[in-house]
Amino acid sequence: MSDTAQLASDAGSRDPAVGLRAVRALRTLVERLEALQVDNAREQGWSWQEIAVLLGVTRQAVHKKYAGGRGLLRREK
Repeated sequence: MSDTAQLASDAGSRDPAVGLRAVRALRTLVERLEALQVDNAREQGWSWQEIAVLLGVTRQAVHKKYAGGRGLLRREK
């Protein structure tokens, strides 16, 4: 079973310790995937509004989280 499939399975565990660890790991995975895809969209010229619509948030929310060298997408220069 893949790591992601195991995490999904563990998230439904009746043991709270197993389930909560899996939820934390899945949350981290989702945050990383979102940052990766926002970066991908911006590199391809997408607007903050286009990204926000697909994420189901406001333009302001996605811009605040990822723009201006702040947030998860900042890069060392």
